[in-house]
Amino acid sequence: MRQFGLIGKTLTHSFSKTYFSKKFEQEGIADCSYQNFELPQIQDIDSLLSQYPDLKGFNITIPYKEEILPFLFQQNEIVQAVGACNCVKVIDGKFYGFNTDVIGFRDSLQPQLKPHHTKALILGWGGAAKAVAYTLTSLGIDYLVVSRKKAEKTITYSDIDKALLEQYTLIINTTPLGMYPNINDAPQIPYNLLSSKHFLFDLIYNPTQTKFLQLGAQQGSQTANGYDMLIGQAEESWRIWNTL
Repeated sequence: MRQFGLIGKTLTHSFSKTYFSKKFEQEGIADCSYQNFELPQIQDIDSLLSQYPDLKGFNITIPYKEEILPFLFQQNEIVQAVGACNCVKVIDGKFYGFNTDVIGFRDSLQPQLKPHHTKALILGWGGAAKAVAYTLTSLGIDYLVVSRKKAEKTITYSDIDKALLEQYTLIINTTPLGMYPNINDAPQIPYNLLSSKHFLFDLIYNPTQTKFLQLGAQQGSQTANGYDMLIGQAEESWRIWNTL
């Protein structure tokens, strides 16, 4: 039995186990199983192989997409460029790192872009945000990061004003704000300044319509959640585990 799974700190919100279990059942894949591995700290990953000798690959979620890097035997070029890994293939007990968030995000975002979506605001700067930034650069979309602390190419939430939003019409939430069960949370941006020109993309998929997306829709903005991105990254993980 080939074993796969998801690594994170708290996995009650996990999409992956449900998705892969259903995939295995529907496609008649009887020799594979997928389960959640909640790790209090990333160092606990060392014990996984001894507990699960048939582990062939795993996905990684908050907060370990960056913390996993020192444990990787090899990183592909996207992981090296992004500085975050969300997919590992296990070969002879060694961890090979990949980033499938980039492909999942690109394939779900690109078909929905309008010609005026040439500049983006990235809310948050975790592992997923770095994959978003890499993708935007590859698509020729300039971006600014919005965080609590100002830095190079990074502004704070209080810096977002009407003039800025006239230019930056694509807004991507990579923070966990609004994720179930905290469904009333939302990034603190001036929603009243949004319009039908704006496109709000939320990497969160549960709930399907976060407060961030609701407040944007009320202003007539285009919205999308992270469900299609998750499917895309999951299928790319499966391809990596089985073909590379």
